[in-house]
Amino acid sequence: MMKRCRDRIKYPKYVAYIGLLVFIAMFLGGCATPVGVRQLDPKQVQRNLTASILSSDELSAYTQQILNRADLSARFRTQPAEVLAALHKGLPTASEADRFFALAELSYAYASKGGPQSYYSASVVYAYAFLFPKIGRTDPDPTDPRVRIALDLYNRSLAQAFTAGDRAKVMIGEGNYPLPFGELIVKVDAEEFLWGSFRLTDFVQAAEFDVRGLRNRYRWPGIGAPLIAATEPLKGVIVPEYSRIPPRIRVAATAFLRIDNVEEGIEAGKVTANLELYTTGEATSVDIGGRTVPLEYELSSAMAYTLEGSQVYRFELRGLFSGDFSLIGKKARYQDGIFLMEPYRPGRIPVIFIHGTASSPARWAEMFNELSNDPVLWGNYQFWLFTYNTGNPITYSAGILADGLRKTVDEMDPEGKDPALRRMVVIGHSQGGLLTKLTTVDSGLKFWTTALPFDEVNASAETKEILRRSVFFKPVPSVKRVVFIATPHGGSFVAGGWIGRLTSKFISLPFRLADTMKEVITMNPQLKAVRFIKDAPRSTDNMDPKSPFIKNLSSMPIAEGVTAHSIIAVKNPKEPKDRWNDGVVEYTSAHIDGVASELVVNSGHSTQDHPETIEEVRRILLQHLRESGE
Repeated sequence: MMKRCRDRIKYPKYVAYIGLLVFIAMFLGGCATPVGVRQLDPKQVQRNLTASILSSDELSAYTQQILNRADLSARFRTQPAEVLAALHKGLPTASEADRFFALAELSYAYASKGGPQSYYSASVVYAYAFLFPKIGRTDPDPTDPRVRIALDLYNRSLAQAFTAGDRAKVMIGEGNYPLPFGELIVKVDAEEFLWGSFRLTDFVQAAEFDVRGLRNRYRWPGIGAPLIAATEPLKGVIVPEYSRIPPRIRVAATAFLRIDNVEEGIEAGKVTANLELYTTGEATSVDIGGRTVPLEYELSSAMAYTLEGSQVYRFELRGLFSGDFSLIGKKARYQDGIFLMEPYRPGRIPVIFIHGTASSPARWAEMFNELSNDPVLWGNYQFWLFTYNTGNPITYSAGILADGLRKTVDEMDPEGKDPALRRMVVIGHSQGGLLTKLTTVDSGLKFWTTALPFDEVNASAETKEILRRSVFFKPVPSVKRVVFIATPHGGSFVAGGWIGRLTSKFISLPFRLADTMKEVITMNPQLKAVRFIKDAPRSTDNMDPKSPFIKNLSSMPIAEGVTAHSIIAVKNPKEPKDRWNDGVVEYTSAHIDGVASELVVNSGHSTQDHPETIEEVRRILLQHLRESGE
């Protein structure tokens, strides 16, 4: 009896003990352990892998680690200058590479959130120290993600360090600039700002602008602050290679700050450096301590900046209706319409773009952006433009083109030492394709319809020269390949319709051509049969499918030794082939026999900016390189 009683007394205690253990186990099992893991969603994983002060408001994991190790993370949020000063003095347990990287990112973070501009300069110096350590230290591993971050910190900070308070311009210049720990002494050679016949001025940050109107914005990754520079002509200075650069062009340039003995300068509080300015034609890389490092450029933004608000778009309609309208005045070197988008570079094959009716060189922007940012094409080609008043008679414009090409080759290579200039590729869209063909044919007497020999025409030498080049065509020797894009070889149904006839009535001829006609007719009354002189057709008349001009030109074969390609736009490919057209030109008109290739693109007439058209031109240019032995 007593034993049972004792058992009854112990039993509740035993049950309570077991219950307590179960409760503790359940409690602990339901709470997170002090150290553990949790699964992240993929987007957060990506953010963690790529985060830096440049891509978000968060520091990179590498910099955060340094702050945590030094117990400075919380303090940096309230006392950034003091934390930076403490890290600048040193962190004995961290490598110098880790410390310099953290200092570069933290300095940028502080400056970008309202801190003094001197911290941008400090970021440049620290990033340089991380990227290019002194002799005896190991260069950073190229696979280290910090390398790209450090380059971007250097590039952005360099631009910001020289940017005016209103962000309008980058004020590059030599002088003594404050650093949080001393001063930065910058030297600049005045010749750094010279660009052939121009001085580079009014720099702005390429990264500060959004590019619109182009599918792709290209950045050549590397070191240096990518800038956009205006050009100021140097009075009395003419460098032939730069003589055909269009006025008001903006140039992609890159500023690079070469720092002397950077670690010693950091320790002494006195950093000395030389600022160097580059364009793509001068260098695409720099040597830093025996290492070849690519320079960073932004060609897309420079081109878009040039076209922003540009008057070139006014030329499209004004240049159609007025044969004398010009945006660049009467400067002799521009009268033949040939422009170089970069200085002439020996060894690079010229590609000449010729726009169509009521158009301008600006309509090649998409294609130019793609081709000029292709590393292979950029290194082997140079891109030229031909512009003309598109209402003028086609043979008149083509004569100017042919003479302009010959003249430009002679100007750039008077001794004939550059074989690349004799392997030109000419690309024409719409009416521009007809001009392109006229660089490849022997017209004979097909445009001279009178029995009177040309030599017996009574006129001044200048007038006869204008007449000669407008009716007699020979293949331009330097042209070896042509590309026809939406070209009306058989005429345009729009030009032959009421729109074309009405447009023709409002097109005025250039005074030079009108004076030529007047002189020839006055001094040669027997030339009543010369259709070119008497009727003076406009380009829209020329492109009428019934015009004698289009019939004569379509019958002329392309010269031997010239390879031709066709890109034909068709907006209704699902309809029967005999009804194909691009809204302006029928397929049967754009198609010609004997070309090396023909590509049909599902597009309207303005197909020169269509991705498929651009890729076909890229293919053709690469083929031209292979066949030229490049």
